[in-house]
Amino acid sequence: MSSRVLFVTGRLAEPALRGILEAMAPPFAYEVAVLKITVAALMTTPWIARFLEVPAGTDLIVLPGLCEGDLDVLAQRTGVAVRRGPKDLRELPAFFNRPVPDTYGAFDIEILAEINNVPRMTPEAVRREADRLIASGADVIDIGCTPGRAFPALGDTVRALRGAGMRVSIDSMEPDEIRRGVEAGAGLVLSITPANADVVDDLRGSGARLVLVPDGGLDTLDPLIARAEAAGLPWLLDPVLEPIGHGFMASLERYAEVRRRYPDAGMLMGIGNLTELTAADSTGINALLVAVCQELGIRTVLTTEVIPWARGSVREIDVARRLMHHAVTGRTLPKGVDDRLVTVKDPVMLAWSEAELRAWQAQVTDPNLRIFADREAITVFNHDRFVRGRDIQAIFEALGITDPGHAFYLGKELARAQLAMQLGKTYRQEGA
Repeated sequence: MSSRVLFVTGRLAEPALRGILEAMAPPFAYEVAVLKITVAALMTTPWIARFLEVPAGTDLIVLPGLCEGDLDVLAQRTGVAVRRGPKDLRELPAFFNRPVPDTYGAFDIEILAEINNVPRMTPEAVRREADRLIASGADVIDIGCTPGRAFPALGDTVRALRGAGMRVSIDSMEPDEIRRGVEAGAGLVLSITPANADVVDDLRGSGARLVLVPDGGLDTLDPLIARAEAAGLPWLLDPVLEPIGHGFMASLERYAEVRRRYPDAGMLMGIGNLTELTAADSTGINALLVAVCQELGIRTVLTTEVIPWARGSVREIDVARRLMHHAVTGRTLPKGVDDRLVTVKDPVMLAWSEAELRAWQAQVTDPNLRIFADREAITVFNHDRFVRGRDIQAIFEALGITDPGHAFYLGKELARAQLAMQLGKTYRQEGA
């Protein structure tokens, strides 16, 4: 923790910055350096380095989050550590009170991302989808075969992905497809059941991991394990996650029972069975199921991104596995460190009061329109207008805009501000 911090800002944001710091009552001494510029975001680090005077004893300089330039330019000139603050002044308390631990980001769950119905796709489409899933955080690309449909290109498909440096699994119950997939380089087989267990003998010496699935009760796992070990092959257990309405809770209990029976066994959960078959945004479902996996020691998860509301599941699971690893291993709550899974809603809606906005307008001397949104209304002002309301059409008409380009810009921003107000999200003009 720094003992004396210098906050750099421009003239327009000075009152708001001082008010936030006063209310924040930080556990360190601080000063505010107001440079001779109206809008703080227009400053660059070389420009700041020319004009900033740093008081003796300062051990940290905090710049506006939108300030551009290399921080080292200023650090070398002043001999003081430099950080960019948040892009929004109202996030300063969280910026200082919720530091991200140096260890955050570690995980021990691997993601299998299935490409569904690969036999119906062109090689180019398979490669594009595989690249997208890997970029989203997938560790293994799962080749989803189509029951009853011939797949003569299976071997070529696996070899192409392996040649691109990807780890590949084969998702099929058909012995012939399993054999061909493993021969081509697939390192994981989904799935081995009592019905197709004879294929295990053909995989001897391949080193492929086998996902063992019970059929008719958990007692059917022991013969499958014995067969895999006799062939010298590593294995994972998958008691199968059932959809809601078809034994979901009972299937969770099966996972817990398998962990009790086989405390050291590798396990897999196909969480796509829930996200694909539940008409709800996948973000929270993925977070909760990854938490279950983290607590039960399930280190491999399988997901799909077929139905629209599950699109992005790989990225969501990649975030969730880091958050839940942090929570479970650190015995802390999964909050206050990473908000990326809070999507439709915001962790907090940051807004200025009408009184603060009117005080801000009193300092403005230019015609540029500033737009703000809170839970009650949208506010637009410049040096001579202050318009506040909920109806964006009425707000637009009150602004008297005639230039087509300016009208287009305002229409776009007012629509975004209205959406933010309705959803309870933080609106930032021209921001994401």
